[in-house]
Amino acid sequence: MQVEQISIFIENKSGRLAEVTRVLGNQGINIRALSLADTSDFGILRLIVDQTDLAKAALKEQGFTVSKTEVVAVEVPDQPGGLYSILKVLEDARVNVEYMYAFVERCGGNAVIIFRFDDSAQAIKVLLASGMTILEGERLYRM
Repeated sequence: MQVEQISIFIENKSGRLAEVTRVLGNQGINIRALSLADTSDFGILRLIVDQTDLAKAALKEQGFTVSKTEVVAVEVPDQPGGLYSILKVLEDARVNVEYMYAFVERCGGNAVIIFRFDDSAQAIKVLLASGMTILEGERLYRM
């Protein structure tokens, strides 16, 4: 029930983000979701892509530092209070969210929140018990 995400450490300088996307584009890799966090010296670009292993290898070949982690994709109605409904369930169960980012599905009815938890197994158990929809990686990669 987890999704593969790659994290790329990039220098915070002009052109580095473009370089990552050039490498991925040249390999025919499609970015499904992304998050970029930065400091004055470097950034962490987190990506959900349709070909994780190929993306990781291609970026490493070009000298990027890349790691692969497991995250959880949760579908939520794209309406006011939708995110709160998930966070409240997690809060009540004392599940810690390390970070998250979101995107809206093309069909427009739902949003997808990507979560990194300190205990993914517990988070998945709690979310499923609450009737939340967790997306399988293959569905997310095809969106």
